[in-house]
Amino acid sequence: MRWQPRSLGDRDLSDNPSQRGGIEDLRLVRFLDDDGRATYFGTYTAFSGQSVRQELLSTPDFRTFELRPLRGDATGSKGMALFPRRIAGHFAMLGREDNENIWFLTSADIHDWSGGAKAIEPRWPWEFVQIGNCGSPIEIDEGWLVVTHGVGAVRNYCIGACLLDRDDPSKLLARTKLPLLRSDMDEREGYVPNVAYSCGAMVHNRVLVLPYAIADSFTTFATIPLERLLAAMD
Repeated sequence: MRWQPRSLGDRDLSDNPSQRGGIEDLRLVRFLDDDGRATYFGTYTAFSGQSVRQELLSTPDFRTFELRPLRGDATGSKGMALFPRRIAGHFAMLGREDNENIWFLTSADIHDWSGGAKAIEPRWPWEFVQIGNCGSPIEIDEGWLVVTHGVGAVRNYCIGACLLDRDDPSKLLARTKLPLLRSDMDEREGYVPNVAYSCGAMVHNRVLVLPYAIADSFTTFATIPLERLLAAMD
């Protein structure tokens, strides 16, 4: 489906059957291809009312957009996030195809994702129910920084982080033992209780800038220097 809106405010994106229940959790990234061409891609969850699937938004200029479903056995769940460049000549993605762990996938076709290798498993109590990404990996000098969300008892969400190897992102180098942040007791009530969640972050001058939402009711942001963050990882 291709569309070119006259204005972003007067066109409903959710006009095909896979999206009748809405679209959510857009993980937007500026992708730089090997030829130097930049495209903005966003993986998101499409909800039909009965089932979910992963789809991909792409735009070169935020004026013309293309929305297409993703294919393959890794795309029938939530939480896929594209790396901002190719890895060893292939597109690369993080996913959560088993609804519990973070998987590393590669593909020659950006719309087709299957297989993969389990890269990050729940380890600490605050992520025992499941672990997922909070947006596309961020390339830093030390490797690939991945902001994560963990779900623990009573479906309490926390946000943490880990570091993957730059050349082989299926290798986990380090991770935070404790959450970077969690909701205070007076922040847990809302449209979706107990949730602290993000779909993307950025690094500026070696500082992580992390927007996140509380209980699907309001949004705020946090910052932390990379040196302090990396020092907190095991």
